[in-house]
Amino acid sequence: MALGENQSSGATEFILAGFPNLNSTKTELFFVFLLVYLLILTGNMLIVGVVGADTRLQTPMYFFLGNLSCLEILLTSVIIPKMLSNFLSRQRTISFAACIIQFYFYFFLGASEFLLLAVMSVDRYLAICHPLHYPLLMNGAVCSQVVLACWMGGLFPVLGPTVAVALLPFCEQDAVVQHFFCDSGPLLRVACTDTKKLEETDFVLASLVIVSSLMITAVSYGHIVLAVLRIPSVSGRQKVFSTCTSHLIVVTLFYGSAIFLYVRPSQSGFVDTNWAVTVVTTFVTPLLNPFIYALRNECVKEALKDMFRKVGAGFLGDLLPVKSFNRKTVK
Repeated sequence: MALGENQSSGATEFILAGFPNLNSTKTELFFVFLLVYLLILTGNMLIVGVVGADTRLQTPMYFFLGNLSCLEILLTSVIIPKMLSNFLSRQRTISFAACIIQFYFYFFLGASEFLLLAVMSVDRYLAICHPLHYPLLMNGAVCSQVVLACWMGGLFPVLGPTVAVALLPFCEQDAVVQHFFCDSGPLLRVACTDTKKLEETDFVLASLVIVSSLMITAVSYGHIVLAVLRIPSVSGRQKVFSTCTSHLIVVTLFYGSAIFLYVRPSQSGFVDTNWAVTVVTTFVTPLLNPFIYALRNECVKEALKDMFRKVGAGFLGDLLPVKSFNRKTVK
């Protein structure tokens, strides 16, 4: 059944209910989330730019960080611009096709990010616990293949559930989705058919992706902690522990909220609390990741300073010929 056929007998568009039980005005929320979105874009774009431009950051760790920032930019851009436009609109609607596309890219990019976080934890484990073998184990070809596998690992498994959701019958022409975007639970709740099997399938897929990547991350950081405890220098232990603690805070937030949302047999029964937890994965972790993983790093700070110096020098270099030409013209 094609999307057009489903729309003709069911929903042609959905109404996104947004954020329930909030006392703030739409204008206040609009500017708050717009500011957060701009900060997310700025922080992650800086990382992508500096990793691509500075040869000192052409290492596996920063290559993975650049890909993580790309995922964060895309993931937030799938949701936030439409949400912001709904704050300024009276109708707050999204077409059936746009809703399904949003659904697909949200879960595709989210799954890829979980896999990439697991890879990043393994990368840190190899760098700290096996430094002599690290250059051989994580060479350029291996890193590219691993990152491609992460993107593909999110791209294809989500396709089946997306098609299944697209083929569901939605009896109301303008069904109200109790969320600020087309998430799984709220969409299944407004379908006028039994979605138990589809929810079970989603539960299995979410468990495979989220729990397996969480286990890899936990085991990797466990080995890192044990290796750090064997470092004789107190300052060395404190430095590595500080970095690991920051990483673990973000990982805990991201995995904790995702497990609460998706690793449960029934998602449609918890719609009323979904939006609050989704804010963590949609706004908080994309905002924190650039600062936790990269912008606190001394190498990244130096690379950013050099990049800004070059940009500033280039800008001044473009202005000076103009000023010189103006002086000659006046004379």
